Amino acid sequence: MTAMVSGFRCRGCESASTTLVLSLGRLPLANALPPADRRGQPDPVFPLDLVLCEACTLVQLAETVPPETLFRDYLYFSSVSETLLGEARVLASRVIAERGLGPDQLVVEIASNDGYLLRNYKAAGVPVLGIEPARNVAAVAREQHGIPTLESFFDRKLAEKLVAEGRRPDVIHAHNVLAHVPDVDGFVAGLACLLAPDGVVVIEVPYMRDLMDAMAFDTIYHEHVCYFSLTALARLFARHDLGIRELERIPAQGGSLRLRVAHGADGPRSAIVEALLAEETRWGAGDPETYRAFGRRIDALREELVAQLRALKGEGRRLAGYGANAKATILLNHFGIGADLLDFVADASPHKLGRLIPGVQIPIAAPVRLLEDQPDYVLLLVWNLADEILRQQDEYRRRGGHFVRPVPTVTIL
Repeated sequence: MTAMVSGFRCRGCESASTTLVLSLGRLPLANALPPADRRGQPDPVFPLDLVLCEACTLVQLAETVPPETLFRDYLYFSSVSETLLGEARVLASRVIAERGLGPDQLVVEIASNDGYLLRNYKAAGVPVLGIEPARNVAAVAREQHGIPTLESFFDRKLAEKLVAEGRRPDVIHAHNVLAHVPDVDGFVAGLACLLAPDGVVVIEVPYMRDLMDAMAFDTIYHEHVCYFSLTALARLFARHDLGIRELERIPAQGGSLRLRVAHGADGPRSAIVEALLAEETRWGAGDPETYRAFGRRIDALREELVAQLRALKGEGRRLAGYGANAKATILLNHFGIGADLLDFVADASPHKLGRLIPGVQIPIAAPVRLLEDQPDYVLLLVWNLADEILRQQDEYRRRGGHFVRPVPTVTIL
């Protein structure tokens, strides 16, 4: 028997048939990195509870932190990652070739960050428009990369305004943004309004099955309001006469779906789309016990990792972390790993230096400190970029340093 969440309605279909399936407790906002002079002052915390809609299978947060609090001043810049920049170049080249894009088409990216993707279209002579609510990030896109960028949240109202101005894109990119939207139904309504009749939306979202298989619980945080199965996505798009035509399984964020979505809910779907929808019925995308079993695995991982770090500390080993990203905030706080275990967390972004990991308040330092201090073990908090980080830190490893990858199992690298 499952208990319905009183007063809560699904963001995707408005059903009241929702039940609590996972609680990570009250945690700080993942990207709200306080300055070093705030050390010792408590950081605000908010509930991080997941509920399942048994009507449409959408997994989502029980409570919402206002987007204005989360996104208007943002410290994540996509261009810091060499891996992400390389993937953006490849994807843009593919889409340009597939769609025959040129100076008469328009490409729009929603949550365009610092223009990391759109600059590739611009370089190919394709007109672009970015939509990015973070003022500081949008300014970098405009001023450093020449990407015209609206400082706005995307919704149906903005879509209607752009259409009235004659701007209906042939391609819309929406990468890792759909999960961030409290009014996900309104967001998809905006996509349907804005997209040209024969256009395509390229959407990337973390995939709930991959998240669980990879033990990527640290990608659950307040910015990510929704957690998608393909079944939930198909039903969400169909409400607005949009249909999933193609999909790719990609490794981003521990496992994501890259979808091609077009007008017409009843349009043709590829064999891989049909196969994955059938597979979801077998693994229980709509079954609360699927997610509760995942919660028990998280508890076991916490016990294993904390025990290993404490054992190393007890042997006199020096420990640090790498990656002051959102995953770090969630993992460190939920597992109770603080400054008593990690001396600092290294990060390549200059925008994060001199700040703290919220909640546990571990100081953030430049990567060069790994060579200056040469800690014995470094907890790899940005595990999704493991190959890139290991290449960059080859000298640290050559000197005898080790990385500890925390998920899906505790592994010494």
